[in-house]
Amino acid sequence: MNRKQLTLLLFLLIVVGIGGLLVYTRQNDFANTGDSALGKKLVGNLPVNDIAHISLSQDTNELNLVKKDGLWRVRERNDYPANYSQITEFLLKLADLKIVQSEEVGPSQLPRLALVPGHGTNAALVVEFKDQNEKPIQSLLLGKQHMQKSSRPSPMGDMGEGGWPDGRYVKVGAKSGTVDLVSEPFSNIEPKPDQWLNKDFFKVDKIRAISVNYPVATNSWKVTRDAETAEWKLADAKPGEQLDSSKTSGLANPLSSPSFSDVDSALKPNQLDKPTVITLNTFDNFTYTLDVGQKTNDNYPLAVSVAADLPKERTPGKDEKPADKARLDKEFKDNQTKLEDKLAQEKAYGNWVYLVSSWTLDPLLKERSQLLVEKKDEPKKENKVAGPSTALKPLGSLSDAATNAGPTAARAN
Repeated sequence: MNRKQLTLLLFLLIVVGIGGLLVYTRQNDFANTGDSALGKKLVGNLPVNDIAHISLSQDTNELNLVKKDGLWRVRERNDYPANYSQITEFLLKLADLKIVQSEEVGPSQLPRLALVPGHGTNAALVVEFKDQNEKPIQSLLLGKQHMQKSSRPSPMGDMGEGGWPDGRYVKVGAKSGTVDLVSEPFSNIEPKPDQWLNKDFFKVDKIRAISVNYPVATNSWKVTRDAETAEWKLADAKPGEQLDSSKTSGLANPLSSPSFSDVDSALKPNQLDKPTVITLNTFDNFTYTLDVGQKTNDNYPLAVSVAADLPKERTPGKDEKPADKARLDKEFKDNQTKLEDKLAQEKAYGNWVYLVSSWTLDPLLKERSQLLVEKKDEPKKENKVAGPSTALKPLGSLSDAATNAGPTAARAN
């Protein structure tokens, strides 16, 4: 190694040493500003089992999830059942969440991080936890999401420059001057009641009969079938009326998996104005009565009531063998238990009015004429214009002939 190479090597070692010293000093300074919290739990030992009220508020929006009778409910939706798994996931994730960065931040920096309590464009999402006696347990402010920028150029141009959320700025306690960064963006935590509802709904299987009664009686109809695979028959068909099988194909299982977008907090089930009433009877002896209101913004308000006439005992078959009786009795009992549980669950849906998308109900909301075979127009009879008559007339007297012949015939005589 010559002198020139040795000098260059010493120079590089000095540069690396200075760089390391700067990094070490910066790390110590950062630790002194609060990064000693790195790796600690954000909310300490959060007593998850004691929480009975979760309040979310941001600007003018507010949501209250309250535990009543052992069930989580959405207060802003007339205490409709909330999504239990969604709430549990939020609480458990928050209880285990650890800090990845922590700094002391002055009030002037809070708007930039969207951590301002109260109203406005930079308002924080305020989360409060209380026990069953409304005693505060913990509160925090969720601010701006931390964005992870991609090193690759985005094919979407400017739309992709922001990257994706990989964390969020948080303040534990409104009076705290410390801002923590966590690795959870909490993208689905919003004060929107419809996003916290339990979206389980009733399901209609094995339909035997469908009737739709409109406020205008002439539009009403009823169809029945003898088996699940049989063709529909039009009840009380008038002369010339015939069902079009291509138009009734959508009636096979129209509500086998219905859904709703929201619960109407302003209406009660008996307050729908002039509803269309849909009645569905099943081979399992269930009866579903649906009151459907006027469509607004592609949603129908819907009230549902469910009843069932379930047999208590099984009727043995004509040639049933004793060896089969025990097995068939057990199958009957197990099936009845399932049907009774289904009835109990679905009857509870009758306490609210739902907003259901039009595509869910439109297959049933057909007027009578829309289910029938279209009548072909009869060919019109052509009305021919009458021309000079060529028919032979009976001969009269010669005088009549002369008179009818005109002046020429008179001169000939």
